[in-house]
Amino acid sequence: MTTAQTSALARAPASPLPAASPGPALSVDPQRLWASLMELACIGATDKGGVCRLALTDLDRQGRELFVRWVREAGCTVRVDGIGNLFARREGQDPSLPAVATGSHIDTQPTGGKFDGNYGVLAGLEVLRTLNDAGIRTVAPLEVCVWTNEEGSRFVPVMMGSGVYAGAFTLASVLEAVDRDGIRVGQALQAIGFAGAAPAAVAEGAPRFGAYFEAHIEQGPVLEDADIPLGVVTGALGQRWYDVVVTGQEAHAGPTPMTLRRDALQGATGLMQAVRGIALDEQPDGRGTVGYVQVHPNSRNVIPGRVTFTVDFRHGDDAGLSRMDRRLRDACAALEGAGGLAVAIEQTVYYPPARFAAPLVAAVREGARRMGLAHLDIVSGAGHDAVYVARTAPAAMIFVPCKDGISHNEIEDAKPEHLAAGANVLLHAMLDQAGIA
Repeated sequence: MTTAQTSALARAPASPLPAASPGPALSVDPQRLWASLMELACIGATDKGGVCRLALTDLDRQGRELFVRWVREAGCTVRVDGIGNLFARREGQDPSLPAVATGSHIDTQPTGGKFDGNYGVLAGLEVLRTLNDAGIRTVAPLEVCVWTNEEGSRFVPVMMGSGVYAGAFTLASVLEAVDRDGIRVGQALQAIGFAGAAPAAVAEGAPRFGAYFEAHIEQGPVLEDADIPLGVVTGALGQRWYDVVVTGQEAHAGPTPMTLRRDALQGATGLMQAVRGIALDEQPDGRGTVGYVQVHPNSRNVIPGRVTFTVDFRHGDDAGLSRMDRRLRDACAALEGAGGLAVAIEQTVYYPPARFAAPLVAAVREGARRMGLAHLDIVSGAGHDAVYVARTAPAAMIFVPCKDGISHNEIEDAKPEHLAAGANVLLHAMLDQAGIA
């Protein structure tokens, strides 16, 4: 467990235990959960059955407004902070207690699916609706969060809203971040009407949760391959992201001999292969990906003069992540030292491997046991808002399988029964932490 998580556990008051366990008979409405997911998926629906709802666009506004309508119908109040994070609050018997929270995001990749992020938000909504149906009031308040710009597709940094909340980024800096059209985050928030007044960072007065759970599709193939409906997430791989620029010189492809070229693309492809080799040497947890490449001038008969590309490194151990960083920088220096090319490397994202709070992980296991679900301990290979929230409060995650392990893709899919199972585990884990009045 990280120092931040240990400190958060020490600060958090002991969560009240339920007066009486409602048992497995208390369960969510699978049809209602599915119908909500499908209705939200209509906003930004693509021809291939996916969703394109980029952060802080008009489509994002529509999705946010639908969520706000739903939670208000469920009796919640809603606050909006300075980075546009939404917090729907169902009051408890003791409003002075820190809320037991859940949530995720509703922004998507350009070729996103119906479930990534959206499931975590609407599973939280379904928990509130289920408690309303059963007439159950909790001791501690409950909150459902919608975090801004988790995907990082339109604006960088990724996981922007939860990062501001946890103090990883300053609000002032991210409000000045721009998309490829030069539109600032602050402008976009104003344009869609979600530039809130509530404090955005815990250090500046934003409420600290007593516990935070996040339900999510796995985005990988492990659970489906094992035919297990629920993953108990014990932590997440650490990540380092980079922007790399290799600069050579444009020249005519015909008259310029091979030995006299300063071909930026040839140098860049060597570095890209090095990324793969570095990751393969760090198995089983090492991951290395080049996901974006831009070639200039990108002309058929011109030797490339500049190549910009991204590197995404992930590892379960911070020392391993540091080794990967060192080897990438050595490879860049070696290419530049060979002469003819300049290499610039900038790290854009870093967060260390995270371990989730043991008591909350145990609560997820107990929720699965109570519902009679087979479950598997698993480490998340993807970044999630829970990783940042875990710096401020005890946190844990719940995974359900997705078809073929595919995500960030319009064909992303999940079984209704798996989604309902994860929501039921979320329901019981949150009740165990919040207590029944």
